[in-house]
Amino acid sequence: MLYTPQSTAAQTAFASLSSASMVETVRHIANLPGSFSLKTIKGKPYWYYQTPDLTGKQKQIFIGPATAEMDGLVEQHRRGGAGQQHLKRLAQQAVAAGCTYLTPTHAKIVTRLADAGFFQAGGILVGTHVFMGYQNYLGIQWASSAQTLDLDFAHAGKNVSIAIPSDVKMDMGSVIDSLKMGFVPVKSLTTYVKSDETDLQIDFVTSLHRGGDTPVLVKALNATMQPLKFMEFSMESPMQMALLSQQGGILVNVPPPEKYAVHKLLVHGERPQSMRVKAAKDLEQAAALIEYLGEYDKPALSDAWRDLNHRGPGWRSRAQQGLQALKTAHPGLDVSALEISS
Repeated sequence: MLYTPQSTAAQTAFASLSSASMVETVRHIANLPGSFSLKTIKGKPYWYYQTPDLTGKQKQIFIGPATAEMDGLVEQHRRGGAGQQHLKRLAQQAVAAGCTYLTPTHAKIVTRLADAGFFQAGGILVGTHVFMGYQNYLGIQWASSAQTLDLDFAHAGKNVSIAIPSDVKMDMGSVIDSLKMGFVPVKSLTTYVKSDETDLQIDFVTSLHRGGDTPVLVKALNATMQPLKFMEFSMESPMQMALLSQQGGILVNVPPPEKYAVHKLLVHGERPQSMRVKAAKDLEQAAALIEYLGEYDKPALSDAWRDLNHRGPGWRSRAQQGLQALKTAHPGLDVSALEISS
């Protein structure tokens, strides 16, 4: 088994924290003058909050997908939020129960971007922190830990077909500077490295565009991002998930687990020889999620796999390469959900 269930106490504690974090986020946004509205993006409904800026022009703030839970939270906000002290107590209970939580350094970075509006502006957290966060979300514990010093943030940029439309604007450079942690930009401004701890870096990525892999400026964020092949797959139909810190829950946008899993198979073969360690990590993360989803949500996994295979021969051939590598590395793994390509 590549995962084990969390205790009932851990699952209950995190569920309480997650709900309270959503209530507090909705309450915080709803303190602004304005109103809630539903918008349909690519056939899926999302909640937004419309509020005037200083010039009187209406702007939209992304709240989250229109799930039954979020619909209830929109109504519940009028009765008041959980409050930061209450969130901290819930977080401490979740940590004590054995839930996975961010290191203080990483929590500070994610929290700062969240407070600045990155996720309300359509930003998405990607990478290993998402994989680790799935543990609390799914109520499980991965058999092997997956540590990383990188924090990966994505945004669709000009690709409005996959972006979460939003009028929220921010200045990423100022946000990073406000951390006062000594981060300096490198690599065409798409990466920030901590000057006294160079292994710790913040990466900003987006999907490929007409300019190929040339870094692109996302004006809404005043941030330069590195285009990556196949990145758009992870940025479509994001969901919200609470990351646990010792101070509370941090509500972020992330890829659904099934998309994350098959995307890892897709990019596995794209890694150059110099990145074999990361390629192996891609495969292990895919295997763990596929084992879980194969048991508890096989239809979602099959749908994501079918979607990926239907995007063209280049996508399909790389996906099949990843699948073969997965079978070799984990011959006993049930991959029946990934054998549907038509």
